[in-house]
Amino acid sequence: MTDSAKPTLLVIDGHSLAYRAFYALPVDNFSTKDGQHTNGIYGFLSMLVNLVKAEKPTHLAVAFDTSRESFRTREYTEYKANRSESPAEFKGQIPLLQECLGAMNIPVLLKPDFEADDILATLATQGAAAGYNVLVCSGDRDTIQLVNDDVTLLYPNVQGVSQLKRYDREAVIERYGVPPEQYPDIAALVGETSDNLPGVPKVGEKTAVKWLKQYGSLQELIDNADKVTGVVGGNLREHLDDVRRNRKLNRLLTDVELALGPDELAVNPIDAQAVREIFARLEFRALLPRVLEATGADQATSDAASAPAVAMPATTEPTGADLQAWLEAATAEVGLTVLTERGLPQRLGLATSDSAIEAAWDAEASAVLIPWLVSDAPKIMNDAKAQVKALRRADVVLGGLAFDTLIAGWLLRPSFPDKTLGHLVERFLDETLPEADPSQLVPETEGATPGQLSWFTVRVAEALRADMPDSVTTVLTDIEVPSLLVLADMELAGVAVSHDELSAFSAELGTRADSIAQQAFTTIGREVNLGSPKQLQEVLFEDLQLPKTRKTKTGYSTDAAGLADLQRTNPHPFLDLLLQHREATKLRQIIESLDTAIGADNRIHTTYVQTGSQTGRLSSTDPNLQNIPVRNEESRRIRAAFQVGNGYETLLTADYSQIEMRIMAHLSEDPGLIEAFNSGEDLHRFVGARVFGVDPSEVTAAMRTKVKAMSYGLVYGLSAFGLSKQLRIEQSEAKQLMLEYFARFGAVRDYLRSSVEQAKIDGYTETIFGRRRPFPDLSSPNRVLRENAERAALNAPIQGSAADIMKIALFHIHDELRAQGLASRVLMQIHDELVIEVAPGEWDAAEQIVRTRMGDAASLTVPLDVQIGRGANWDEAAH
Repeated sequence: MTDSAKPTLLVIDGHSLAYRAFYALPVDNFSTKDGQHTNGIYGFLSMLVNLVKAEKPTHLAVAFDTSRESFRTREYTEYKANRSESPAEFKGQIPLLQECLGAMNIPVLLKPDFEADDILATLATQGAAAGYNVLVCSGDRDTIQLVNDDVTLLYPNVQGVSQLKRYDREAVIERYGVPPEQYPDIAALVGETSDNLPGVPKVGEKTAVKWLKQYGSLQELIDNADKVTGVVGGNLREHLDDVRRNRKLNRLLTDVELALGPDELAVNPIDAQAVREIFARLEFRALLPRVLEATGADQATSDAASAPAVAMPATTEPTGADLQAWLEAATAEVGLTVLTERGLPQRLGLATSDSAIEAAWDAEASAVLIPWLVSDAPKIMNDAKAQVKALRRADVVLGGLAFDTLIAGWLLRPSFPDKTLGHLVERFLDETLPEADPSQLVPETEGATPGQLSWFTVRVAEALRADMPDSVTTVLTDIEVPSLLVLADMELAGVAVSHDELSAFSAELGTRADSIAQQAFTTIGREVNLGSPKQLQEVLFEDLQLPKTRKTKTGYSTDAAGLADLQRTNPHPFLDLLLQHREATKLRQIIESLDTAIGADNRIHTTYVQTGSQTGRLSSTDPNLQNIPVRNEESRRIRAAFQVGNGYETLLTADYSQIEMRIMAHLSEDPGLIEAFNSGEDLHRFVGARVFGVDPSEVTAAMRTKVKAMSYGLVYGLSAFGLSKQLRIEQSEAKQLMLEYFARFGAVRDYLRSSVEQAKIDGYTETIFGRRRPFPDLSSPNRVLRENAERAALNAPIQGSAADIMKIALFHIHDELRAQGLASRVLMQIHDELVIEVAPGEWDAAEQIVRTRMGDAASLTVPLDVQIGRGANWDEAAH
């Protein structure tokens, strides 16, 4: 029988390939709404689909380990003992993967006391003897020994499981210099780190191959060990027992008694409904049609799986009276998509749940559309801000924005926000959005039209609403959508920045960095690359013999935190200069990113990202305004370059004083903290007096520093160890400080404890306004993940409430300035600070609006104190 006529048996190492898939795909991008991580499952199934399509096996099985214990661990207790615990994110994925394989009618084989490799070896041996072409897919090098004229190994490369190296007999000989059956002899001599099998010291692969070729076999080498010369010969003689043990353990068993043999592994039709159900639970929308196609499922079933549940409406392009009639007939919410070109509207798509239309942005269509666009008619959009800006550049102020699907999806899953409408369609509709391939000059598949995009947006919104609790819906409609509209205006306005000041400061920093580098080189007597971790490791830990920092994959840490700790404990002139050089270089990079972002109007137009954090805080990009250093001499130089623009009189800065501590007082209802804020006395002096049992006037600067660190540290779950490190005091003193603090502010302790316990019950935390943040890791078996989640859960309601309050103040101030007909405008929102550009003669009115709207943004049991500053630039306006 020719090879092409033979049946093909494909056997796969499930654990090995799933583990590689786990590390190949980013864990943060693969998680269900319930917090179940799925990257290992997704990567494995994607590999399986590709394998089945390419190899067309007639027989198929996947083998798994049952545990880490096997006959090999009884033989050698240290076998694989070096392997760390599986990552918590990986746990739970193997049973779900096995459930997927069961739905696909793919046999899953396990055998207690044996490894998956032994199952593969047995099936490969049986299959070859029965006349099969055998394919073994595994990431374990021990399976190389199975390769022969009838058995081929498919081995994943270092990048994951997407590419498989094909090892037949010739390929093994070409790669290792010995036939496949002798590969275990190489491994026995060299050792196998992943299995914790030490080899002969100083013996690598080349030496092992040379010996095997010289003596013909491992046994002959062992028998003639006394003839091997040099240091490695001595090492070989000293470690012969290790070599014998390694060879015994790496020999795969070919006679394991299995429940199924090759003939019983014939590929069977999958249970399409069972696959659909498990894939729905795992939210594998895009993968479903690929699996159905690759496994030969009925084509109609495959088409139905990927097709919309509702037929996509044909898109029409009404004009004039017909367009007006469609708008008047659309009594429900309308989906809206604005395609832009060079920042201006080019084409609009509108849709309801059963119809879709489009219109070019020309004089005729815009005459009909503009009254509707500016009206309060409810509109649903996806990622609306850029589209809102395009309309405003065309002098159209959008009204009636009721829902943004991208922001709604983020509110439901702040840890894993979806990036596009296509992602939302997959997740919430179990469908695939038609998208053209941008890499193809002539796309094979046409993407959805603007009208169809709007239709999908309407349907996604409906699905999102079904999943959204009322409180989260309120956050979307009452906080996030109004904020989106204000952020669009802020981005369009930008902020005036002096190119001359930034470039002058950048040049100074460049000169300073060069001078510091030369001093550093003089200190160690040679030049090195101060940006190279490898060269710095040599200088710090070999040349200077400084204590080693935290161990990393590439040596020892040279990050800023590690070096700063090292400088505190083991000061050295080179370290001091290195940290100075890093600071100067980092500042220069920040300045250059700002300088290059200055537009033709001499203003920086950053982009605010609403979905960039899990707590609700805004971030910014292109450029990032959040990473400008705060309140030091260098940051003042940078902020001084942010100036009042032409036609305006001054800048107004405003921020909340101690907002997180005020929210803590409100949530904990602690009478001591509430009294502190309501009395108007300095918070930390008041708390210090209580903690240390002295009069407020007797609270020293050191006492105030300690209670300030204590108060803010509690918000972030600071431990006694962390507090001692931060204040550089003994851990016993830090623990005593915490005890005394909680003795006088017990409600704070009780609130923090109860908030975490409630989060464990609910699975999420909630802000004052109803914003939720899920915490699936609160029930994680991994202690580190669980404790990290507990600390984050302490902070989430407080930081999230602060973010909500700032956004409410932001759009109230913006709307009030507009309502009073003022030209003054909000330019930036950075951390807890607002920057407003004030028009001539409008200071008093603007200041009153800012104080009032920031003060009444939330109703707390303590007042919201607002600090105001004024100046010609951001630095002068500091308060």
